[in-house]
Amino acid sequence: MTTAPQPPHPTVMAGYPVLAGPFGHLAAERERLSALRWKHFQAKQIGATLGAAISGVDLDPSLDEAVITELRHALHEYKVLFFRDQTMTGSQHVAVARRFGDLEVHPVLAKSADEDALVRFEKNAGVYGMENLWHQDVTWRSQPSMAAMLHAVTVPAIGGDTLFSDMYAAYDALDEQTRDEIDDLYAVHDFTHAFGKHMDADQAAEMRAKHPPVRHPVVCTHAVTGRKHLYVNRAFVSHFEGRDRASSLELLDRLCRFADYPEHQVRFTWTDKAVAFWDNRALQHYAASDYWPQVRTMERASIIGPTPVR
Repeated sequence: MTTAPQPPHPTVMAGYPVLAGPFGHLAAERERLSALRWKHFQAKQIGATLGAAISGVDLDPSLDEAVITELRHALHEYKVLFFRDQTMTGSQHVAVARRFGDLEVHPVLAKSADEDALVRFEKNAGVYGMENLWHQDVTWRSQPSMAAMLHAVTVPAIGGDTLFSDMYAAYDALDEQTRDEIDDLYAVHDFTHAFGKHMDADQAAEMRAKHPPVRHPVVCTHAVTGRKHLYVNRAFVSHFEGRDRASSLELLDRLCRFADYPEHQVRFTWTDKAVAFWDNRALQHYAASDYWPQVRTMERASIIGPTPVR
């Protein structure tokens, strides 16, 4: 009887906290996704374990419930779905996103003139792109968003891509010693690390009263798929519970590096009216800030999720 070969794993380079070598832990998921077929649309797999270009359907608020159900299923499988040429007003954008759940109203970011539940990112020569670090959105909330739908209003001719990184794959890449260290660990998430420097003392105190630090598991179990994924990021994690910030930084940085590997990523080049719809639990994202002083305007609707659990 022939034994199936075990997938090879990358190893730590001598003297450096980085991995090199084959990312064999991606093979099973890559092949599983490649076999998926859909009734109401076509999906072209892009990344090894994440990302699909969807065609044959428009994101219209009046879509049949069967199509919405299948898109939700595809979202959980591919983790991020990409659509081209989606002409939507702000109200239509919100109406489509609301088909997937209740929408959050962000307490800090600029809102669209049309809808409170629509965040508008308008970058130009005087307003710089600052989202170029790996993160999941609003992890400093007790119920962070479970998904986000981002619509391109105006994009630069070159630059401004968004990258996504698979946090299931990141967890699968960890060695057993690290898993044992973090499986029962909680991280404290705090909005001030990203937004505090843009507020005066009174604004920060008011925000703190409404949004105190929250604790989430470092390793979460996805509410739909049941799979384990990493849930820490440099943007919002203050420290690990039971440790101060100084003693937390080495482990936090080590874990966050697993988003950095291109093998865990897919990259999306925007065109006007394109949409990215991603699972904000299973993925982190990074908006490349390489287009200044060109204009890049995007609008985002986010679907509220459950409280993360181990």
